[in-house]
Amino acid sequence: MGFLIWLIVGGVVGWLASLIMRTDGQQGILLNVVVGIIGAFLGGWIISPMVGVGTINEGISIGSVLVSLVGAIILLAIVNLFRRGRVR
Repeated sequence: MGFLIWLIVGGVVGWLASLIMRTDGQQGILLNVVVGIIGAFLGGWIISPMVGVGTINEGISIGSVLVSLVGAIILLAIVNLFRRGRVR
């Protein structure tokens, strides 16, 4: 059941992050899911200890989704930096 939640929440978080970073036209559903899952991992690893909010693995809440969203936005910013030489 945890894997299914990762896919669903990862897809939504990746899609929202791609809308915020204006890369939605370049990404498909699969890439949105990948960005969301990796962003959630990065957010849980870097941001979660600083703000004291749990990750999606510990339960879905507004705070855990926001941590995942910030992680996905950071991931897309890093990818944009390497692809284009600047962050949008």
